[in-house]
Amino acid sequence: METNNIPSVNLADFLSSDINKKNNFVESIGKAFEEIGFVALDGHFLDSNFNEKLYKEIRSFFDLPQEIKNKYEIPGISGQRGYVSFGKESAKGSKHGDLKEFWHFGQYVENDDKLLKEYPSNVEVTENEQFNIVGKQTYRLLEKTSKYVLRALALYLRLDEFYFDKYIVNGNSILRPIHYPPILEKPKDAVRAAAHGDINLITLLMGAQGRGLQVKNNKGEWIDAIASKDQLMINVGDMLSRHTNNKLKSTVHRVINPSKDLMKKSRYSIPFFMHPISDMKLDVLESCIDENNPKSFDDITAGEFLNQRLVELGLLKK
Repeated sequence: METNNIPSVNLADFLSSDINKKNNFVESIGKAFEEIGFVALDGHFLDSNFNEKLYKEIRSFFDLPQEIKNKYEIPGISGQRGYVSFGKESAKGSKHGDLKEFWHFGQYVENDDKLLKEYPSNVEVTENEQFNIVGKQTYRLLEKTSKYVLRALALYLRLDEFYFDKYIVNGNSILRPIHYPPILEKPKDAVRAAAHGDINLITLLMGAQGRGLQVKNNKGEWIDAIASKDQLMINVGDMLSRHTNNKLKSTVHRVINPSKDLMKKSRYSIPFFMHPISDMKLDVLESCIDENNPKSFDDITAGEFLNQRLVELGLLKK
């Protein structure tokens, strides 16, 4: 089965005791990430009842009066936690702010005082405690899903299955509920999310069931990426692409403005950006270098790379 030329896989196959199913999953997701950088995933850890509860709480937050939301936009942390207001973020190279507002849930650090000091604290919404609770639950479930996807990719790269585990425990991952508000006037140049590649290792996206998300394929063509009900859309980020010498592709994607009849409706999506700890070295893997594929990137840590990109996005000043 394919979703608009985006391959589909089922995580239950990887978790199966059937070694053939597990191996087929590894090969399928690895090839998908080599060829287009995107895959639609079934068999993850979020069910439809939980999803309904999550979207209810997200809508309730973004429906709050603007003056209440503004008090959760925390200065001095580059938008890494809490609220980021409409039009504040722009894609790398874009002169226009994206037509969206969003919230950031960050890592819930356990047993690591160093990282507790390094990461900004999560912001608590006092008007709705359930928003905080459900956000944390979602973060943990998507983090768990990410762990198994990365284990499959480690096997595909001929690494130890648990290679990524030590880098993602207490990693600097971000859960971002996004609200694309109704478009009341036709924008001159801005779109809901301009063409970009993600910064992180992998991104898990909830809310790709409707038209809007588009992916640039190897021919330079924009194709729709629409997940089936309850699927997650997963893509490779720049960190993983860099680490694998572009063997696994970080594909440029965008969220286009809707057709005229849908412009006056809100759209919600929820990406989970799986980041490693900042000390992880993104040096190109030796196994991904050969005569036809020389080393393409300088050595850098995940933390250094993230800071570079936050500056490029306009969220962090030099």
